[in-house]
Amino acid sequence: MSGRAQLMWDEAVTGYDFGPGHPMDPVRLALTRSLVDAFGLDRVVDVVAAKPAGESTLRLVHREDYIEAVKAASADPGAADQSYGLGTMDDPAFAGMHEVSALIAGQSVGAAEAVWRGDVDHAVNFAGGLHHAMPGAASGFCIYNDASLAIARLLELGAERVAYVDVDVHHGDGVQAAFWEDPRVLTISLHEHPRTLFPQTGWPEEVGAGAGEGAAVNVALPAGTGDAGWLRAFHAVVPELIADFRPQVLVTQHGADTHFEDPLAHLAVSLDAQRAVQVACHELAHEYAGGKWVALGGGGYEVVDVVPRSWTHLVGVAAGREVAPEALVPEGWRQEVFARTRQLGPGRMTDGRWPVGWARWEAGYDPADRLDQAVLATRRAVFPLRGLLA
Repeated sequence: MSGRAQLMWDEAVTGYDFGPGHPMDPVRLALTRSLVDAFGLDRVVDVVAAKPAGESTLRLVHREDYIEAVKAASADPGAADQSYGLGTMDDPAFAGMHEVSALIAGQSVGAAEAVWRGDVDHAVNFAGGLHHAMPGAASGFCIYNDASLAIARLLELGAERVAYVDVDVHHGDGVQAAFWEDPRVLTISLHEHPRTLFPQTGWPEEVGAGAGEGAAVNVALPAGTGDAGWLRAFHAVVPELIADFRPQVLVTQHGADTHFEDPLAHLAVSLDAQRAVQVACHELAHEYAGGKWVALGGGGYEVVDVVPRSWTHLVGVAAGREVAPEALVPEGWRQEVFARTRQLGPGRMTDGRWPVGWARWEAGYDPADRLDQAVLATRRAVFPLRGLLA
C-alpha cells in the first residue's frame, strides 16, 4: 500500500436503502464520498473495496438463524420475520438487504484486517458504524453489526486488547452486548441519556459482567449538552481509560447525530467539536495503540449540512491531511448537492466554533452541575473496577 491510510469504499454500499422517507437516506454516503473527492483526499489515501463478509465471518457475532432470516427477508421483503426486528418501521425489509449489509460489514472487517496486518496505520469506513444490530436481531436502522464484526475479526487474528470508543448520540448497545463478558474488549460509549433517547440503555451502571466486569463504560449525557460539555466528558473519561488499557487497536464510531441540527436527537454539538474528537481519537491511537486506528461512521440524519462535512473531516484526519475548518466547500460539490436534493449546501467546513474550548476535569468539578454529575457517575461506576481513582 502506498499510503498510511485507507478508505473503504464500494459504490454499492449506497444500496443500503430503507426507502423514501426513512431517516437513513443513502444520499449521505454518496455526498460524503463526493466531498472527500472534492477536497482531493482520494489522492492521499488508498481507496479500497473489500469483499462482503461471508457467513463464517457474520457468525463471529450473529446467530445462524438470524442470518437466515435476513436472507429470507432480502429475497422476499414482504415475508420478513418481525420477531427478528426485520420488516419494522425502523428496519424495513428491502430486496438485496442481506447482500448490501454484508458488503458494509465486509468493509469494516477489511479495514480491521489491513490495520492489523500493518498494511496501513488507519482505515476509515464511514458507511459502517451500524452499532445497534444484536446477535439475533436488527435494531435501530442496523442489520449487521459491522463494528462488532471488525472487533471479533481482530480477536480471531490474535488481538488481545481492542478498545472501542463510540461517540454517536445513541448508545452503542449492540457492540456492548457482543463483548459484555469479554475482558479483551473495552467498550466506551458517550451518548444522550437513555431517559430521553433510543435505545434507552447505556446507564453508567452497565459495566459488563463476569470476566468483562469493568470493560463496559457508559457516559449518559444530559439532553442539550453542547460542545464544551461534550468535550469535557470525553476528555474526563476516555484518555485515562485508554492509557490504562493500552489497546493494540483502537476502533472508533463517529456518528454525526450529536449535531445541533440533527432531527432525531437532542444534543447541541457542532461540527467543530466533532472534528476535535476525531483529532483526539487519532492522537490516542498513536499514543497508546501503536497508531492502529479503525474509524467508522454511524448515525447522522442531517444528510446535507452535517454528515458529509463531518466524515470528510474524519477522512482528512486519518489521512494526515486535515481539512481546515475555515476551508470553503468546493462549488462543484454544492452544485451536486442541489442537483441531488434541491437543498443548498453549506459554504464552509466549520460551524464557526473552531477552536472549541472546554474546562478540563483535572481542574475540578461542580457536584451540582448535571454534566459533571454524569461524568462522576461513570467514573464512580467503572474506574475502581479497573484499579483507577474515581
